Amino acid sequence: MNSQITFSSHRGYRFHQGLLASFVANSIQAVNFLGDRFLRKYHLSAGIEELYRHSMNAAFAEKEAFLVTGAPHASAYYPRDFAWFYPDVLDPETIMDSQDAVRRVRLLEKSVRLMLEAVRAGVVTTTIVPAGRNRYIGINYFSKPSDTLLGILAGLEQLLTAEQRPCSYLAMSQGAHAGRLLLSEYRADLKREILGLAGALQRFDDNGLSALLCDVSAPRSAATDTRAERRRFVTNACVYATFLRGIKLEVIERGELEQLLGRGLSQYKKELLLLFGRHGYVSHSLDSRAGTPVYSIALDFVNVHQGFWDLNDAAERALFAATTDFILAEPRFRVPDTSHFLVSADNPLNKLIHKIAAPAYQGRSSWPTFNVEFADRMLDYDECSGTQTYRAYACDILRDIRTVTETHGGYQELISEKGLKYRTWAYQSAVAHSWFPRFLTVWKRAFGTSLLGS
Repeated sequence: MNSQITFSSHRGYRFHQGLLASFVANSIQAVNFLGDRFLRKYHLSAGIEELYRHSMNAAFAEKEAFLVTGAPHASAYYPRDFAWFYPDVLDPETIMDSQDAVRRVRLLEKSVRLMLEAVRAGVVTTTIVPAGRNRYIGINYFSKPSDTLLGILAGLEQLLTAEQRPCSYLAMSQGAHAGRLLLSEYRADLKREILGLAGALQRFDDNGLSALLCDVSAPRSAATDTRAERRRFVTNACVYATFLRGIKLEVIERGELEQLLGRGLSQYKKELLLLFGRHGYVSHSLDSRAGTPVYSIALDFVNVHQGFWDLNDAAERALFAATTDFILAEPRFRVPDTSHFLVSADNPLNKLIHKIAAPAYQGRSSWPTFNVEFADRMLDYDECSGTQTYRAYACDILRDIRTVTETHGGYQELISEKGLKYRTWAYQSAVAHSWFPRFLTVWKRAFGTSLLGS
């Protein structure tokens, strides 16, 4: 493969929305899921190195038009994933060789360009479904997103910072150059949407505490979007992280944003922590039922890589530690005899589609990548506090994910509450090829050595 990457130019993408477009998109998705359910061949269990090479060849194949999770989502694109699940696509520690680097950079550039074209067209949705040559449908399955812009910014940032990592791949500098061109071309479009997101926030008051929320009156989705709940911590943490990344990439000026918010960004975050942490731990949702902490907490509080938590403040560390300790101590959060932690201790509200296709998707199931982020935030805590409070727990999580990956033949998207493959009708064996590199990055951080060859 030629190491000189030729990036795609503007190709006249067309984006569609509306009731008819959503019906077409849902029909396409149904066909995709049926095809995956009955036609996909499963990879047999093997050693971690063989599984990783198979996954990377599948995730970054030259024929792919966009970076996708894996089965059964291989025909629809989720911009949020670039923040939640794909933050280390260009980590040199996870790249197999120069050809792998070229494939990754090329596919990431194509993906980011398509998402930026959608932003320019005013299509900021949770899901983009291909509907013919250069035609795409933007749909929200359950609610407007809180984290789509965050994912787009995260994908763009990966390109921009590619050459800052110590590595010998020429593709990285080429990717960084492409990122700079994209940022220059689409900066105004991104700024417009960030200002729109900031302007949509509403003040919420509760027992003397107040904060600006994105979902006061209606749900907004984040990575665990099928809860269809209002006033969720993670959706609002995603908005804060979006503002922070927008400032970092110089898409928007801090002063302009803070003037619109009517408060400093640090005060905005402090108010969120006080509101959601009023009981001494991070409540999943302000609308969640009263009771013991176990029913008010969800694992997705760890948010995204380089997201809400920076853990430099003692009060923030105390809140994080209290929430973490509840999860570690509560058996209902854990797959028995493992360090796989479930999304929550019970199932939240389910719509009909979830009862058929994914009944435990947001409740009593384990997402390996949420567990990886849980481990990474634990390592953040220890680093910021100068202690060894959680490192052993983080290592246990990562070892168990390695075991289940080798046992089931690939990096799983979901694990059942019994620690088995997630075998619902639609998710017969959901694999997540593109999430695999993030696991390698956090493993190296925890153990100090590469997962491959260990």
